[in-house]
Amino acid sequence: MASYNEIPVSTLARLVGTPDCPVLLDVRIDEDFDADPPLIPGAIRQPFLNVRDLADDLAGRSVVVYCQKGLKISQGAAALLRSAGAKAEILEGGQFAWKDAGLPMVLAEKLPPSDASGCSVWVTRHRPKIDRIACPWLIRRFVDPNAQILFVAASQVLNVAERFNATPFDVENVFWSHRGEKCTFDTMIEEFGISHSALEGLAVIVRGADTNRHDLAPEAAGLLAASLGLSRMYRDDLEQLEAGMMLYDAFYRWARDATDEGHDWPAALKKA
Repeated sequence: MASYNEIPVSTLARLVGTPDCPVLLDVRIDEDFDADPPLIPGAIRQPFLNVRDLADDLAGRSVVVYCQKGLKISQGAAALLRSAGAKAEILEGGQFAWKDAGLPMVLAEKLPPSDASGCSVWVTRHRPKIDRIACPWLIRRFVDPNAQILFVAASQVLNVAERFNATPFDVENVFWSHRGEKCTFDTMIEEFGISHSALEGLAVIVRGADTNRHDLAPEAAGLLAASLGLSRMYRDDLEQLEAGMMLYDAFYRWARDATDEGHDWPAALKKA
């Protein structure tokens, strides 16, 4: 049984990918990370001796710290953060336990470069509809919770990417884009190595809505309608993205937890 300051793998797995996910800090020593570099989705690499540098930003926030086995490195780093006011727990069993459970992990070699503040920067076309909201949601929920998303004129995406060291996505002739009949959302799930049943189900809906192939999933038409509605509601792309995050949170939780649930009212009509 986990101690008072430990969180079981099963509990953390239910939080990953949701707005309630705690800050995840990978504090493995370099040798352990180099030997097995995949990260728990959404985790940030942080040398354990430098966790004090994060203390002010993490004060009052929920944090889960993990090393290789969840022993001395995790215990010490979490204790330092708690002494600075963070609500820090360690992952029971560490990275080994997460891996042994067969849960998805992000392939670290696919992570784009970070800026001086440690955040990844992504750039795409302005006036997003579906893929350009779905992909930032995926990045922030499973790859880099602090990712910065830039929306610019379509003709300037590659120029901005070069000048600002940003990673372009969902434009032609770049790595992070459509491939065949699949969308950029599909590409990110595959390349980052985070595929699991809920994301795969959501990917079909995104693909159907983004490519106007509503036969792929009955929910695709609803996602398209909601996405177009958001694009009319918000002139500011970043405000639209924030609203869209909740939309994709809802679709993800449905794909993960509620696909077998229906709804009818009044129930008496069905019985009749």
